[in-house]
Amino acid sequence: MNRSTAIGVGSVMALVVLSGYAVTAQAWKLLVVSWAAFGSMALAAPFGARARTEHAEGLVWGYGLASGAMVTSAAVFLVPQAINHHPKFGGFGIAFGILAGFTSHTVGHRFAHMDLPVDRTVTELSAHALSAGAIIGIVYGNIDVGVGLGLAIVSHKGPAGYAAARRLSSRNQSSVPLLLPAAGLGIAAIISSAVSLPATGAFRGIVFGFASGVFLHVAMDFLPRCEIGSEIHDLLSVEDEHAHAILDRLRLHAAGSTIVGGGGVFAAWLLLG
Repeated sequence: MNRSTAIGVGSVMALVVLSGYAVTAQAWKLLVVSWAAFGSMALAAPFGARARTEHAEGLVWGYGLASGAMVTSAAVFLVPQAINHHPKFGGFGIAFGILAGFTSHTVGHRFAHMDLPVDRTVTELSAHALSAGAIIGIVYGNIDVGVGLGLAIVSHKGPAGYAAARRLSSRNQSSVPLLLPAAGLGIAAIISSAVSLPATGAFRGIVFGFASGVFLHVAMDFLPRCEIGSEIHDLLSVEDEHAHAILDRLRLHAAGSTIVGGGGVFAAWLLLG
């Protein structure tokens, strides 16, 4: 067992131990979200590792449904919370969250030039999972929100795990290290749920606005981009002149999938409300 594999297995053990704490704290919603995030990535990774044919259309729909659901959920369930606490500070928090998400994603490219015990792809996904998990934990630890919000937020974990495993497999690397980002969200979420925020409206507006902004950035980052040089394009084993025609068709799927993802959240809200 190499270091990256050991880290992946160890992270699962850590999630199991922390889940015991969540049970004692009766944090059932957070527990469901944490294990849903783990399960979606852990179950999707083997399919990506075994993929030997083009699955660009499936990946477009996976990313599109997830990002559409995330945008809608953040806009409906988090943004109003931030604005209700404090209109101006909530707005600043949303802006700072979007900018912080972009900054962390951009600076995260530096991982490519560092000697780390795990693959760069795994490292970037892990950093994203830990930061998102910390925010999810704070949200669930301080306001009463339904489990649907968390499930929509982590819905991207499946297609992300599939794509990452396929990338690792193409380099003859094991997908087992993906257990780290799969479990990382739950680990950070359960730990951060113990943080109790001050009751002041301005402070909570900033915090929940920041959470909204980060999740909106993540959602937009996962929007399926059907462009030359994109991850979707990399799945196409065709010449560029033929890829243009295929990408044009996939753009329709990208638009449709995001609308269906957002519409699904709206429909669920109507039914459950």
